[in-house]
Amino acid sequence: MNTNGYKIRTINLSLSYGSKLALNEVSLDIKPNHVTALIGPSGCGKSTFLRALNRMNDLIDDARTSGEVLVDNINVYRDDVDVVELRKKVGMIFQKSNPFPKSLYDNVAYGPRINGIHDTKTLAEIVESSLERAALWDEVKDDLKKSGLALSGGQQQRLCIARALAVNPEVLLMDEPASALDPIATAKIEELIYELKSNYTIVIVTHNMQQAARVSDFTAFFYLGKIIEFNDTKTIFTSPKEKQTEDYVTGRFG
Repeated sequence: MNTNGYKIRTINLSLSYGSKLALNEVSLDIKPNHVTALIGPSGCGKSTFLRALNRMNDLIDDARTSGEVLVDNINVYRDDVDVVELRKKVGMIFQKSNPFPKSLYDNVAYGPRINGIHDTKTLAEIVESSLERAALWDEVKDDLKKSGLALSGGQQQRLCIARALAVNPEVLLMDEPASALDPIATAKIEELIYELKSNYTIVIVTHNMQQAARVSDFTAFFYLGKIIEFNDTKTIFTSPKEKQTEDYVTGRFG
């Protein structure tokens, strides 16, 4: 744990795709064991910011990054940072659930196996504890051989969360994890986020204002690649300081 009280800090983080500036000198401090929501209209930079935290934008050919992203006080854009290790520590849950076309067991055991764990008993324990932490174990424990693709959408998303948890991350990045789900499945994901924050630092992108208000402790409002306002969630939604923020959270634009 670092000494400044923050799990992640970005300092003047800018990112462009070719000639298009997607993030413009964004500085944000993210506390451990809290949920930080990123809100703002489509194309405002919030998903780009999220992907910058574990260098997922590296996979895009013309993406160029400047500034710093500190995780536990280490700049993850340093040349000597192992990106594979970074992505184990800072896991990612995508908008569309993407289970592998394998059994439930093999979906969750995939990461640990890649990391050299092959002991059957250890793998079984990891699979069970990961599915339990993702609030899925009781629903699937009797049929772990079933394909991940046979689950409902909400279950698939929780399977992907279990898969991310299996490699013991410290941070979970969630890019609109419930946007494709029905209200009941969404409620389960939101409950899960609330439970997970005691052990993980969570950063979530959401278009859903009510969801941000329900699940997050802090909220950052992005617009045109900049953070317009950042504060505890209650303040952002009840007494924002910036008119743009107020217009957005009350539905007057965006």
